[in-house]
Amino acid sequence: MPLTKSGTLSPCLIKTNCTLVEWSFKNVNQTYEKLIIIASTLPRTIVLEQNNSYWHGVCRSLIFRFPDDLEILKQSKKGIIQVRSSSRIGIGDLGVNRKRVNSLYEQLKQMD
Repeated sequence: MPLTKSGTLSPCLIKTNCTLVEWSFKNVNQTYEKLIIIASTLPRTIVLEQNNSYWHGVCRSLIFRFPDDLEILKQSKKGIIQVRSSSRIGIGDLGVNRKRVNSLYEQLKQMD
């Protein structure tokens, strides 16, 4: 699990190809389960790791099949969920990772 020593997702080292957000929820466990369902059904996504507090998948772009890492971390005690989406290749992503994270949040809101 690529977490920092403090138990959070790794920060974005290259800001132009990575997005890291932190959301607060009343029912973090239920929200985490919903996010996992949404993330697991994203097009061209392969789940690499999944447990009760961490999910990691690789999402590939449509044309060139560039791999992006998508991570979701539930921190129950704090009532937050962290989501990180980052490109494995290149220094820019044309906003793809931010769009992916925003889309996850929008789909999550529609499930309520």
